[in-house]
Amino acid sequence: MKQIKVDVAVIGAGTAGMAAYRAARGAGKEAVIIEAAEFGTTCARVGCMPSKLLLAAANGLHDAKDQAARGIEGTHDLEANGEHVLAYVRKERDHFVKGVLEEISSFPPETVIRGRARFESRNVLIVDDTTRIEATSVVIGTGSASAIPDDFKVFGERLITSDDVFDLKTLPKRCAVFGAGPIALEIGQAFSRLGVDVFMFSQKNQVGALTDTPVREALIKALQDEFYLDPDATVHEKTMQDGEPTLHFKSLDGSDRTERFDLVLVATGRKPALSSLHLETTGIELDKKGVPVFNENSMQCGDSNIFIAGDCDGTRPFLSDAADEGKLAGDNAANFPNVQSVKRKVPFSLVFCEPQVAIVGASYDDLDKQLTVTGSVSFETQGRSRVMRQNRGLLHVYAHAKTGKLLGAQGCGPAVEHLGHLLAWALQLDLTVEDMLKMPYYHPVVEEGLRTALKEANKKCFEERAEKAPELASAVGC
Repeated sequence: MKQIKVDVAVIGAGTAGMAAYRAARGAGKEAVIIEAAEFGTTCARVGCMPSKLLLAAANGLHDAKDQAARGIEGTHDLEANGEHVLAYVRKERDHFVKGVLEEISSFPPETVIRGRARFESRNVLIVDDTTRIEATSVVIGTGSASAIPDDFKVFGERLITSDDVFDLKTLPKRCAVFGAGPIALEIGQAFSRLGVDVFMFSQKNQVGALTDTPVREALIKALQDEFYLDPDATVHEKTMQDGEPTLHFKSLDGSDRTERFDLVLVATGRKPALSSLHLETTGIELDKKGVPVFNENSMQCGDSNIFIAGDCDGTRPFLSDAADEGKLAGDNAANFPNVQSVKRKVPFSLVFCEPQVAIVGASYDDLDKQLTVTGSVSFETQGRSRVMRQNRGLLHVYAHAKTGKLLGAQGCGPAVEHLGHLLAWALQLDLTVEDMLKMPYYHPVVEEGLRTALKEANKKCFEERAEKAPELASAVGC
């Protein structure tokens, strides 16, 4: 068995793993990176980039067909060539993957280990029973995998996950989508706008990861105008009939209904890819899902020499966070046992369906409602949104009732990928709603909608102060 001794061993060459590897080498340490699967990252191959490419094609068709109200005629007959659309998506996807592959090929060859790693102990990894790696510290960056509940396996080859979508040669005519999280919403709406008859099923009103009920209902209403969406579905039976996936379910109107489909897309969640690591040999504490218990401000597992980053830690499943976590884990692994904690960036997530979804800062469920005021804006009447014919959705911003400090936001609407960034930056800078209202706003722009919500929050905050402490409110604005 080949013997290797290094300062830092990184398991997984995805976004988090590569960031950790670069950080360790940048600190002057000897590091290796270990990968069992294809290089290329989830984002580039089957995640962020190909899904946005598919959406861009779908939105282009949708927008082109929606011009009659503006007096542009003859566009309603446009249609998607599914084979050509998917070929285009793969071609552009491969461009992004190529960039990742080029970066990996620039790593010194002796530091890239191909194979599946498992722990023999905290300091020793075995790769495919051919290589033994002794490391001062280890970073786990193994990513996640699609989780498929057993009752869906009846669909056999007609069952796909988001990992399979971009290898399709053409689009299905009818597709059932299970789940209404970011992946399901983006692919489901893209399919629908490209001409696929989509039925989407979720449970317990889990749609877009939104927990603010009015905002979630605004999103559901907008999406139901485009395709069948049941946010709290009851599916009685899943079967194959005449080779076709068949669902017997309770319809939105309360009646029983049976529909057949070409494909079933399961996007009900992903799980950390940790089972092959033999973590039990390390002695570190694991939670009930088998994920190491770790400090989110240092990425250290307990007080051990093991660090974790990216989707496999089960917290923030987004590329930007994976990169940050990988860098932090790599820095601390390189300097172990001198581990440093940092202030993490504000939690921030987006969904790129239309209307877009943004969730920023504190979870709505975790806010103290007695000390929180909410500012609201409907995009249905917002000027620029109406001009763009994208006037759907609702934005809520949350502020501390006494201090006016911005706490977070949830919203769906046009261009909220940009509004979300403004809100995340304001949170990171500890701004109040009054601070934000002092910023410049052009006209006519969607950002004026954000200003409307901030004004309402500011007014409520001032009223709260006036009610609780009139003398303070008269002296200090909220």
